Amino acid sequence: MKQAASSELMRDINRSLILDLIREKGPVSRADLSRNSNVSLSTVMRVVDELTSEGLVIPAGSGKSTGGRPGSLIEFNTTGLCVVSIDLGGTKIYGALTDLGGTIQYELSRSSTGNDGLEELVALIQELISAPRPEGQIILGVGVGAPGVTLPEGIVTLAPGLGWKDMPLRDILTERFEIPVFVENDVNLAALGEYGFGAGLGARNFITIFVGTGIGAGIIIDGALYRGHNYAAGEIGYLLPSTDFLGEKYLGFGALEDVASGTGIVMQARKVLSEQGEKNSAGNLTAKDVFDACRKGDDWARKVVNDTVDYLTIAIANANALLDPEIIILSGGVMESADLIFEPVQERLKGLMPNTPKLVMSALGPKATVLGATMLVLTAVTRSTTVHHLP
Repeated sequence: MKQAASSELMRDINRSLILDLIREKGPVSRADLSRNSNVSLSTVMRVVDELTSEGLVIPAGSGKSTGGRPGSLIEFNTTGLCVVSIDLGGTKIYGALTDLGGTIQYELSRSSTGNDGLEELVALIQELISAPRPEGQIILGVGVGAPGVTLPEGIVTLAPGLGWKDMPLRDILTERFEIPVFVENDVNLAALGEYGFGAGLGARNFITIFVGTGIGAGIIIDGALYRGHNYAAGEIGYLLPSTDFLGEKYLGFGALEDVASGTGIVMQARKVLSEQGEKNSAGNLTAKDVFDACRKGDDWARKVVNDTVDYLTIAIANANALLDPEIIILSGGVMESADLIFEPVQERLKGLMPNTPKLVMSALGPKATVLGATMLVLTAVTRSTTVHHLP
């Protein structure tokens, strides 16, 4: 039994390694794949035959002759396959039909209402499945990014923004659509998206920090997602910004989120305005309003933004000290006001530690999660010896 498990693991590793090389170096010959992977030519030929039969790779002509018969080339099938990719937010669902090269072919969004949003999610997926796509292109699977702690079996154990607890999302969607469905934390997917198509391209170790309605981090170590023992690695919204937060209980959003997320910025602004006797002006306040007021020079807004920058700097410094990443990517709705956050954070970080973290902005913006969903599905199916897809 142990030998069979080891053989299966080795097959999975070889499939992933060879497909990654084809994506990176294609068009490429089987002989070059063998040399670059240190995998025997016979194994490479078997894996390539499997990947070809599944539509993941396609012929790409012949290579240059070196005196003998030129070898046939293969390449990754970026356009022949696609993925239904979903970013499931607390108030909005964004979905896209993406090919395996990261091109968004079709996109749409819908409002979300928590538990009742399940049917809205199902309807959106169905619309994407029915959307026009190139002739012969097949759907490899569905990838969903959920805003909360998510288990590998697709159960969303806690998503405060949706009001979900122990939601068996993958099983619900698989039963409905009968094609492979994969569910992952949305910030983890944002990190995967940056790894495959964005600012993390070429990096093996990095952190994507997402600052939006909540705050989270996706961690890539040695080219793979790090999820943690309880699959909650990167839930940095629960970091304590200072000793003032000790003794409190945070069962929903965390301490850092209470002061530095989009929601927390509004909470802090209302508190400051209330202390100044301006309660009425805080009624329909948004984080964008706070940043706009700061740009206008309003003292109350400048205080809130400065505090936000302080709290985010502490979180980034702690993450850097713990993981020592190549880069830290900043993303999320709050970072749309990067002009007030990015450089001030960089300035505050100087001198705090020997290796000042290299900060970069997301290259994908709000599309990082759906492109990460594409990477999730691709990575998952390459571990399987049989790929199922929807015509």
